[in-house]
Amino acid sequence: MPKEFKIDPVTRLEGHAKIEIFLDDKGDVDDAYFQVVELRGFEEFCKGRSVEEMPQIVTRLCGVCPWAHHIASAKATDGVFGVEVPPAGKKLRMLGYYAHYLESHLEHIYALGPAPDFIVGPDADPLKRNVFGVIEKVGLDIGKKVIQNRAYAVRIEDITGGKSTHPVYAIPGGVSHPLKEEERKEIEKMGESLVDFCEFTLDVVDKFILQNKKYLDIIMSKDIYYHETNYIGLVDKNNKVNFYEGEFRVVNPMGKEIVRFKPEDYLEHIGEHVEPWSYLKFPYLKDKGWKGFVDGEDSGVMRAAPLGRLNASDGFTTPKAQAAYEKFFDFFKTKPVHHTLTFHWARAIEALHAAEIVLQLSRDPEIMDRHVRNIPVPENYKGEGIGGVEAPRGSLIHHYKTDKNGLITELNLIVATAFNYAAMNMSVKKAAKALIKNGKADQGILNMVEMAFRNYDPCFSCATHSLPGTMPIVINIYDKDGNLKDVIKR
Repeated sequence: MPKEFKIDPVTRLEGHAKIEIFLDDKGDVDDAYFQVVELRGFEEFCKGRSVEEMPQIVTRLCGVCPWAHHIASAKATDGVFGVEVPPAGKKLRMLGYYAHYLESHLEHIYALGPAPDFIVGPDADPLKRNVFGVIEKVGLDIGKKVIQNRAYAVRIEDITGGKSTHPVYAIPGGVSHPLKEEERKEIEKMGESLVDFCEFTLDVVDKFILQNKKYLDIIMSKDIYYHETNYIGLVDKNNKVNFYEGEFRVVNPMGKEIVRFKPEDYLEHIGEHVEPWSYLKFPYLKDKGWKGFVDGEDSGVMRAAPLGRLNASDGFTTPKAQAAYEKFFDFFKTKPVHHTLTFHWARAIEALHAAEIVLQLSRDPEIMDRHVRNIPVPENYKGEGIGGVEAPRGSLIHHYKTDKNGLITELNLIVATAFNYAAMNMSVKKAAKALIKNGKADQGILNMVEMAFRNYDPCFSCATHSLPGTMPIVINIYDKDGNLKDVIKR
């Protein structure tokens, strides 16, 4: 058996990590660890910075999800200054943020996750499992449609945020500038196209994945991709999904509400467990306590992101996404849905919701109001603020404390990927146990183990902010005596 396998291109995720797999006497998997081994230093080097700088600084956490940190940071900064955002300012923040959801979700669906794995195939040549392989399968016309509509989402981010990757838009009390009428018209036109395209994307999921018996059997397998966990998501007063504001709602594996709380009260309900082999923290529900990497009703592990939000909510406020939500749960005849790979389907539903919201906002007369910011005043200064949003990759919390001069003294970030980190370890271990036998693992098996965490759409740059720019994923396989048997890497 070869000692090393090479896969090119690198793993389809943002950031880098390592998987350690340990074998028993028979050569089967005894245990597995999904390690994030690079140091995250943002919470330290932001201390001493002016708090109003934070919404711009934190966008440098990651080039994939800068808007999530930008908006969460802005909301935390609003709290520090004790300032209320005017309606037009709030809606403009939402416009840019929901456009970001579209960019992020469409990128994952077509370039990083289900399209390469299912449209091209989980056992396909690694050189083909990418966006170019997807275009080769679906045709150039569809490929152009994918690229064009993702570009529309980026264009909306540019219009609102000044630049899409590192927005400079949300500031304490609102946003930096109002919208022009010609910009509104352009966004409305692009929003119409995005709604149509996201409906088309759901058709792609149905045609290429759900109607393929082989793939559906993989998705529905309880032996590989399945965990009965708690779920968390931000909801409005009617328990409808809201990416921008609301209360965090947590339901148990049977779908019963355990707790709901405002972002400002997160410390009463969310704990953070630390393991010596990883720099990424493990958030857990304090009501249940940390019980380890286990699922079930007594576990404190929560899953977030698209599947978490669908399971923790009662649907969407937009009609097309609500219809897709109802179809999703009708397909499985149960709620919550625990099949891990259904994160992809849920992600496509959320993309449609985001497109509908973008179109709604572009047609809202209030969005053209010139009053887009309330200026903070000294007498309202509170010195502490907490901002919570739903990032594309899960629940996100920013918590800042400052001195009397507005300089950061303490801060805590619970990043979206961290909420799913325990579940990712559980999913990798379960997939490895089911797929690796007698110490044998080829490229197809490697990819299916990767699929166990890739469906969560993890962002380890957000989670750890490492200094090296890139690093391949590495899977080390050890025998029962702890000797390194195989190295499989990108």
